[in-house]
Amino acid sequence: MSPLHPPESARSAPPAPRPLGKPRGFRFFLLSRTVSALGSSVTAVVLPVLTYQRTRSPLLLSLVAASGTLPYLLFGLVAGVVADRVDRRRLMVVSDVLNALCLGSLPVAAALGLLTGLQLILVALLSSCLALFFDAGVYGFVPETVGKENLARANGLVHGAESLVRITGTAVAGVLMVLLGPADSLAVDAVSFFASALLIGAVVRTPGGKAPALGRAPAVDRPGVRESVAEGLRFLVGHRLLRTMTVVGTLQSFAGGAIVGQLVVYADRVLGLHGTDARIGYLYAAWSAGGIGGALLLPRLRRRLDAFRVLLPVLPAGALLGLGVVSVHDWRVAVPALALWGSVYLVVLVNTMTYAQEVTPAELQGRVNTTRRMLSSGLGVPLGALVAGALTVRFGVRVGMSTAVASVALAALLVWSVRVRRLVRGPRRVGGDAAASARPGVGGGPAAPRGDHAG
Repeated sequence: MSPLHPPESARSAPPAPRPLGKPRGFRFFLLSRTVSALGSSVTAVVLPVLTYQRTRSPLLLSLVAASGTLPYLLFGLVAGVVADRVDRRRLMVVSDVLNALCLGSLPVAAALGLLTGLQLILVALLSSCLALFFDAGVYGFVPETVGKENLARANGLVHGAESLVRITGTAVAGVLMVLLGPADSLAVDAVSFFASALLIGAVVRTPGGKAPALGRAPAVDRPGVRESVAEGLRFLVGHRLLRTMTVVGTLQSFAGGAIVGQLVVYADRVLGLHGTDARIGYLYAAWSAGGIGGALLLPRLRRRLDAFRVLLPVLPAGALLGLGVVSVHDWRVAVPALALWGSVYLVVLVNTMTYAQEVTPAELQGRVNTTRRMLSSGLGVPLGALVAGALTVRFGVRVGMSTAVASVALAALLVWSVRVRRLVRGPRRVGGDAAASARPGVGGGPAAPRGDHAG
């Protein structure tokens, strides 16, 4: 059975990536993500406006906001099991089609005069649940489509494109609400989901006419749902470096929730940008634009450094940039500082996700990665927003936003402690005894890509 990581004596930089495998398939996937992200960025603006316009209820508005993360806590583990048992491509297509019908029901109900607050909440929750199942399929689908050696570049391209269209989508949403009204504007997202489903389906049309292998266990060998969930958890907990990466990703997501959750208050109380000042939008645009820079930077870093070593300089840099953002008073300084912070923020998140995809066996991709996402999006982001908000109320916004800096600093301390411990102990394998804790034929999996170790 192959070791999860090579010994430290085999340390080397990751091999030079080949051209993206099945390029036509990846182009379809990249286009699907770009189109869908544009539609979803419109909904992110329009749906809260429509909810408040129809209900005038702050409580219902907060439920719509919570719907984006709640499904990860409730159904994340189950979605991972489903993704590891079914055709991932089909799961993604069905999720997109159902999401299109789900969101399309809102403008139809509004036109008929039947739209209610309850429908808005149910649609928001159902749409997020369907997106969760789509994402669960993506974690295994992308390595199958491009090859594990190309994951850093592929993930960087996808996240960079999504960051770019989010900036565009927020502007488009404002125009659409003026021209069409909030309810009819949601039809754009419904159409984007239909388009995404068609593009994902087109990935099947490879030159050989065959879909990539999905790595699913035969039905007769599958354990029950509870055992399947436990199997994924054992692999994640038993793999030392993957466990560390997961903690780092959760701390980074905590920081993201703290930053974005307090950005308006920060603009008002620290930068002096009040009410409807258009410069507040510059802050959000800078954060998203930083994500584009991070997406372009990560593949270059991964060509020179393994996944763990990328974190050694990037996390301390993120803590310092965060401290700079919290300390400034001038929006003209805050905007570029936020862009730089957003750049290193995305590098960390995509790097930890890419590493998890690289070292996880195909048949565990859904379970392992949805568990990671559950901890980051389902727990880290809302908890960061909640803690930062509570501290802002009690001590002021600088203290509230400083929780983001403290979280990133804690992540930096964690990875450097692992690094120092490895240097003190000397060469040895890392990754833990994941193979022994998983069922036979799964835990060992393929050897990790060269260089992806904690040394």
